[in-house]
Amino acid sequence: MTSAALLAALLAVTAAGCSSSDDDGGGGASSGGGAKDKVSYVTAFGAVGRDSFVWVAKEKGYFAEAGIEIDIQKGAGNVQNLTLLKSDKVQFAALDFTGAEIQAGLGKFPDWRAIAAVHQHTLVSIMTTKDTGISNPTDLVGKTVATGSGSVSELLFPAYAKSAGLDPTKVKIQGAQPTALNGLMAQRKVDALSTFLLSKTALANVSKKEVVVMPYSDYLSDLFGNAIITKPSLISSDRDLVQRFIGAAMKGLQYTIDNPDEAAAILNKAEPTALAPAAKGEINAMKPYVTPPNAGPIGYMDQERVTRSIAAVQAAGLMPAGLTPDKVADFSFIKKS
Repeated sequence: MTSAALLAALLAVTAAGCSSSDDDGGGGASSGGGAKDKVSYVTAFGAVGRDSFVWVAKEKGYFAEAGIEIDIQKGAGNVQNLTLLKSDKVQFAALDFTGAEIQAGLGKFPDWRAIAAVHQHTLVSIMTTKDTGISNPTDLVGKTVATGSGSVSELLFPAYAKSAGLDPTKVKIQGAQPTALNGLMAQRKVDALSTFLLSKTALANVSKKEVVVMPYSDYLSDLFGNAIITKPSLISSDRDLVQRFIGAAMKGLQYTIDNPDEAAAILNKAEPTALAPAAKGEINAMKPYVTPPNAGPIGYMDQERVTRSIAAVQAAGLMPAGLTPDKVADFSFIKKS
């Protein structure tokens, strides 16, 4: 064989090898060497215990094992996160599923699909301190409840109140910045908060008092809490990437609830402003909400429950009829069996 022929043969073999790798579309990059898929992810809200699982999955190497290089950004609520996803600045996001359902039902942000549930029930709750004497929803008559302005907590309060036998018009709702809520309660400028139950430890630390929690899920049991979402276009174009991402994220979530001390330490290492004790408190508080009630795998979203959650939101007058489960969730990534 001539030198030219030998060189041509070598080039052909090299090209064939490169072509085979390209055909994988990155989907075969599960561990070891090789290029990794770079993705950006935005947390539901800042760097707190409820979102620590994504830092855990990164630190423990779960994303790397799945062939993924992840950039974690800190979120600031549903609207910002949906906007980031819409503009393709992130490929995956965590957010409050019920709030996102409302946005989709109103036609404001329809281009997303939930691919895994972080919390099987809504974490929105009424919280107060024991010295107020408030222990039941009906005790809120004539009281002032602070909540994040325009938040899902505020939107859902009328539905919660009616389900609990309370006339919502007899409660004063005071809008505030989410970061100001615990201070308002600690200073007794309000009688109660409508916020996420995971901040119970933080409220107890600030107020130096015993905290009373009344979960919305006691009456609105079909509503999910946080979920991980992506765009339908990514599901269509690179389903394997979505599957690998959600597998690594759910592995991180399981490790987090099984090892709250280590998970809190990992979060604090990555984000020093996230104090480990507060993070651990959130992780322990959310643990009962992570495991599916129907014995499904972690992250599982029951389609019938999503249907009922849509109906509950529609019945509350928060969006018109017409939204269907397939418009807000893809049930094919995490199956019951």
